[in-house]
Amino acid sequence: MSPFDGNPENIFEIINIVPQQGPGGIFAPSCEAAISLALSEINSGAGILGRELRVTHIDGGREPHVVAGEVSALLATGMVAAVTGWHTSAVRRAVEQVTAGRVPYLFATDHEGSDAAAPDGLFMIGADPGHQILPALDWLQRSFEARRWAIIGNDYVWPRRTAQAIRATLLDPELIPLEMFVPMGTRDFRRFLSDPLLDQADGIIVLLVGADVARFNLQFSRTGRSDQQVRVSPAVDENVLLAAGGGANHNLFVPSGFFVNGPHDRERLDRYHKLHGWFAPSLTNFSNTSYEAIHTLRGMAELAGSMDVRRIQRAVADRPVIETPWGEVGFEGNQAIRPTWMARAGGVDFEILDGI
Repeated sequence: MSPFDGNPENIFEIINIVPQQGPGGIFAPSCEAAISLALSEINSGAGILGRELRVTHIDGGREPHVVAGEVSALLATGMVAAVTGWHTSAVRRAVEQVTAGRVPYLFATDHEGSDAAAPDGLFMIGADPGHQILPALDWLQRSFEARRWAIIGNDYVWPRRTAQAIRATLLDPELIPLEMFVPMGTRDFRRFLSDPLLDQADGIIVLLVGADVARFNLQFSRTGRSDQQVRVSPAVDENVLLAAGGGANHNLFVPSGFFVNGPHDRERLDRYHKLHGWFAPSLTNFSNTSYEAIHTLRGMAELAGSMDVRRIQRAVADRPVIETPWGEVGFEGNQAIRPTWMARAGGVDFEILDGI
């Protein structure tokens, strides 16, 4: 039985934005299931500041302005306390314009880095390049002497800005002989895979989303390049491995803050299966980040003694460490800092190799 009385005045309503269509739709079941675990854990106790937490899921796979319009309409009701979710940076940039200064917005996706003047109340729970892909490239250079990279990405802000950060770090433009950006939903990657400049690369940086990554990995594996060229991508989880099939994932490396076989993560997975059963969607990095965003929100509210966006922002600035069930989460500005691990795909699972 719920410890709450169902009175609307004793409820905090949160909007969760996750793609339910398009390439990113592959992650929706996992993200929604992980969030329901966070809700169960929070509401089985004192909720947030003594109030029950509820979540409304909306489709983040639509055009960014459409998603932002729905968020704006829901905020206008005065009943929404926060926004979170796994979705693209293109959607985030539209949504942050309508949430700014109104409610906390916890973006639970790995991203290209936030602008210097981030909107009030925006918190980046996913990793930025400096804490993820850039250390991964350094590790691959030390471990496999991979220095020259080809980049394939979707044509929007996250891949393009991440590629800029990579170029700025590598310094020498000759270390990136091939760079190509394709529309979301691309099904045929032959133009990239047949480009003679690809032969000059030691590896490929894959900055595609969801089903696009799986399709690319499958087509790449058929070229016979997997033994000679490594791939690295921050956009791969168990859903992507399964979608491509085990044979497509040879020599694929993934930097991530969470793997189900990682340190201290087994107990969380056990709770997840106890709630949803053993045939639940995979608990992956992307869904786990959505889970962690909900618990981080609770920690922020408790630190501030309020869900008011300005009080939360001041509290995090004054004490940039949030207590959560899995330990402390530090913040540098509006960016959450989490440990990152490097793993190698083995069929449809991951083998953790090192902390980076």
